[in-house]
Parts: sequence; structure tokens; C-alpha cells
Amino acid sequence: MQFVLENWPLVAMACISGALLLWPLVRGGAGGSTVTTLAATQLINSRHAQVVDVRAPDQFAAGSVPNARNIPVAEIGKRCNELRKDRPVIVVSDQGRGTHSAVAGLKAGGISEVYVLSGGVGAWREAGLPLKK
Repeated sequence: MQFVLENWPLVAMACISGALLLWPLVRGGAGGSTVTTLAATQLINSRHAQVVDVRAPDQFAAGSVPNARNIPVAEIGKRCNELRKDRPVIVVSDQGRGTHSAVAGLKAGGISEVYVLSGGVGAWREAGLPLKK
């Protein structure tokens, strides 16, 4: 106990560091599973996964994953009924960030299998996969 009292700043830094290391795991669990571009293409080809691009319409028009449907994050709750509930959904954003509310909205709308494309459209482009304009 004496050690802890004498070295409380080090103990506090160790606790904070541990919490920061665990944060991505905690947040990732709440936001849906992430998939790589390879896993996404496998889901699309083998299980007919639906692709939902949550970017703004102008970003979507500049280039998107083929056969993606543009449903901006703010419209997910209203337009969730446009998607089939019996197929997986892959959420695509610009860089794979900012998808937490989209995943939550899709799950609230009854879609149980929701994935987030890790790295978003940027990762898709970097993998050399085609973009639809």
C-alpha cells in the first residue's frame, strides 16, 4: 500500500494507459464488426450482402462501392425499411469512421448482421477495387 501511495502518479498513468488500450475493443463491440475489403467482397459475392454508403450524396456521386445504396447517416432510421433484414449489411463511410450511429440505427431497424468496412471507401480504392461513378 505504501508503494501505491508514494507512486500514485505512475499508478494513475498505468490505469489510464490500460483504459486507452481497451477503448477500441469496447467501442468496436458497440459499433458493429469491421470487415476488410476482402471479407466485404466475400460477403457480397457469397451472401448477397447489401452495401449502404452513409456519406453525403455529393461524396457518393464522386465514387462508391458498386451496387451500394446511398443512405446518409441522418436518414438511416427513416429509410431502414428499404433494406432486406435477412441479408447482411456492410456500412461504408469515407475512412471507416463515424459509422457508430448508422450501425445503431440499422440494428434498431431490425437488421441483426451489420458490418463496417474498415477504412471505408479509401481502403476500397487502395485495394484496387472498382468504384462506380
